[in-house]
Amino acid sequence: MATIALELKDLRQQLDDIRERFPNLKPDDLFVAWFLRAYITDSEKAAVDALTGDSGDQSVDALIIDDTAHAIFVVQGKYREKLHKAGESRGEVLTFARLAPILANEDEKEFLALLENADENVAHRLQEARKRIRGQGYKLWLYYVTLGKCSSPLHEQANQTVRTADCSATIEIFDGKKLMHVLRDYLDGVAPPIPTLDLEMEKGNGVDVKGVLQRYDSANDVDCWVFTMRGDAIGRIFDHTGLRLFARNIRGFLGDSPPVNKGMIATLRDEPDHFFYYNNGITILCDRAERLTNKGNDLLRVSNPQVINGQQTSRVLSAHQNEAAKASVLVKVMQVPRDAETEGDGFDDLLSRIVAGTNWQNAITPSDLMSNDRMQIELERNLRKLGYLYLRKRQTKGDAKRGMGGKGYIAIKKTDMAQVVAGCDLDPAVVRMGKEKLFEEEMYSKVFPNSDPNYYLPRYWLARDVNYRTEGVRHRIYAKWLVMGFVWSHLSPMIRSKRQAESFRLMHQNQKWDLYWPIIEVIDELFRVAGRFYRAYRGKGEGQLDLVGFFKVRGRLRLFETYLQKSAGQSRKLVRQKLEELGRNLLEFEKQ
Repeated sequence: MATIALELKDLRQQLDDIRERFPNLKPDDLFVAWFLRAYITDSEKAAVDALTGDSGDQSVDALIIDDTAHAIFVVQGKYREKLHKAGESRGEVLTFARLAPILANEDEKEFLALLENADENVAHRLQEARKRIRGQGYKLWLYYVTLGKCSSPLHEQANQTVRTADCSATIEIFDGKKLMHVLRDYLDGVAPPIPTLDLEMEKGNGVDVKGVLQRYDSANDVDCWVFTMRGDAIGRIFDHTGLRLFARNIRGFLGDSPPVNKGMIATLRDEPDHFFYYNNGITILCDRAERLTNKGNDLLRVSNPQVINGQQTSRVLSAHQNEAAKASVLVKVMQVPRDAETEGDGFDDLLSRIVAGTNWQNAITPSDLMSNDRMQIELERNLRKLGYLYLRKRQTKGDAKRGMGGKGYIAIKKTDMAQVVAGCDLDPAVVRMGKEKLFEEEMYSKVFPNSDPNYYLPRYWLARDVNYRTEGVRHRIYAKWLVMGFVWSHLSPMIRSKRQAESFRLMHQNQKWDLYWPIIEVIDELFRVAGRFYRAYRGKGEGQLDLVGFFKVRGRLRLFETYLQKSAGQSRKLVRQKLEELGRNLLEFEKQ
């Protein structure tokens, strides 16, 4: 996992990205919208719709009513020019905290006063929030978000004010340091995170639980708890949180087919009382953990939890909860320290080692280990904006679409994208070595140099064109990387700019066959030339190479260029004419 020292400029890049889609938002609103998207909602549109605009002195910059979670989220944001420098005003923080009793308590005088200076839209939202808090028991979350700093005593005063509210209410103050944690999680694909989970320890069911193992590692400042939970309790966690619980996992759900998953299902069905002995359990990473007692039950309350090993177990238990009620599951929880000033290598490296070290029941591949690389996460986000579902984790395609809202998206596997880029930019023999080789250290940065979709998508669509002309013609399969590399070397100068790259992509997406058909004719001609090229250089007698061996040899692309120049004049002329025709079509398409 790549390490990035996070600074204010990294946050501003995210705000600039939102500004591209919402150019009318002010910097303060962009800041609040980003926080909502990073911490509260997975919908950018919902985040922007929650903004109140100029709400006067009501301390409400955004308000979300979540009827599914039975929760009200209120945000006040302070976008500062410098990170963690200016201290927050005691009056402003406590005024914001005062919103909790104003919205929840019976006395309406302060609430009516709050509405006096509010515009109609904000007043309506506040009235709806109060109605749900008082009448339907909704929980209230207040988030004071600043790039400045806020003292611990002031934070405690704010907590005391919120505790006077006649409802379940919480205030969290995100200062500059804490926001860097949120930004890091966002860049790592953990957005929005899960604020807290209560892990109920196993009790009864014929099992005598003597206690909980707690281990503190002073060298790494890691607290660890080990205990057991009922299988159906694990399953309900997934039902409650969804796929966000596995954001840091290197794989997605592999379905019921892998042997390990089949074995779990069989154990739950035939001998659930033995599940504890056969299964390695789940490992949870969190920011904080606290052991509590609720109604006689022991539980561990964890903040910002992530299941980094045991997704397959959790998902199988969720799908078979009746049988899972009779099973015990081993749970290991690790509280890993996060310091915004020193987090960098320490946190990222430790996390990477833990994830890799605990995920071994289903074989780990080089591409799995790069699933949560920042480049992959950014590329996934950028491609999604253009209508592409980038599958950076190994998982079932249905599960990916369910998690990403993939209806109508063009799905691309990470390993396929790597092969496409390598086929265009590297020696064809490299691609023939296999997809996983492209994710090893010496190759990865060559295949994924950036997260710009305009770099990847023209290559992707060219690959689709080449594959289209390979279908049903078996001997062409062996020469396809040679043909792709040649075409790209001559096509790439024509689509170097962002506008040209977009035109090439959109011509394909919009099925403008008449405009991009010249590239198909080029591909067909080059396949014909490749056949003659093979026959000319395959050798004779015992040294003669078959198609498989011939196109695995390095340097074939340069030799093919020479062959086309010297021995295939008519074909060279046709290729040049068709590429020129494609160039004219690109210009015509840009004008439309």
